[in-house]
Amino acid sequence: MDTTGFDIHIDGLSKSFGSLQALSGIDLSVGEGEFLTIFGPNGAGKTTLLRILSSLTKPTAGRILVAGHDIRIEPQKIRESVGFISHQPFLYESLSAFENIRFFASMYGISNAEEKATEVIRKVGLENRTHDLVRTFSSGMKQRLAVARAIVHDPRILLLDEPYSGLDQHGTRIFNEMLKLLKTQKRTILMATHNISEGFELSDRVAILSNGKFVFESLTNELEDAKFTDIYFEKVVKPI
Repeated sequence: MDTTGFDIHIDGLSKSFGSLQALSGIDLSVGEGEFLTIFGPNGAGKTTLLRILSSLTKPTAGRILVAGHDIRIEPQKIRESVGFISHQPFLYESLSAFENIRFFASMYGISNAEEKATEVIRKVGLENRTHDLVRTFSSGMKQRLAVARAIVHDPRILLLDEPYSGLDQHGTRIFNEMLKLLKTQKRTILMATHNISEGFELSDRVAILSNGKFVFESLTNELEDAKFTDIYFEKVVKPI
């Protein structure tokens, strides 16, 4: 298959943990600049899929291209092209916001790490808390700082794993504004969540993952929110 125009292309992906089959024969393509949300219950395989795409976990079988790079051959190139955001912010709470982001910038080999840290902290609206310790931040603020961490190296692809977990209504609203801004920057975004109301609104395309397999896929402009909710509960089978 010609993969031109796709930032993510998966062909026959499977992942096993011993006797547990987490993913089974996954095929998926995500276009450049597309926002795809994958819905599914806990245990469906969403986190495993995103960890494989970010090169944190090795697949058992299948061909995976991310930003044009084969995940088995060029994992470092993929890490340079991907920003990963999850319900765990992966921040050092005993450091300030600035110290955290400067550290991650230096890890990516960014020469102007201090300038870049200041820039992305401003982009997520935390400039007034730049030098405050992260342990003093609310869950919503930590998630915004996690966005800064994920975009400090200007990745073309963002992977989001259950990013709404732990966020209150205010935090969710601010996080959604951040995602809308990132979407206007033509980044390719793949989000995994079970939050139908939030994920559906932002997406160009939606898919449902259940028991390690895709059971539904559609463009969002071809669905109504209420209809998709019905489809989700019809298609989802809780894993054993």
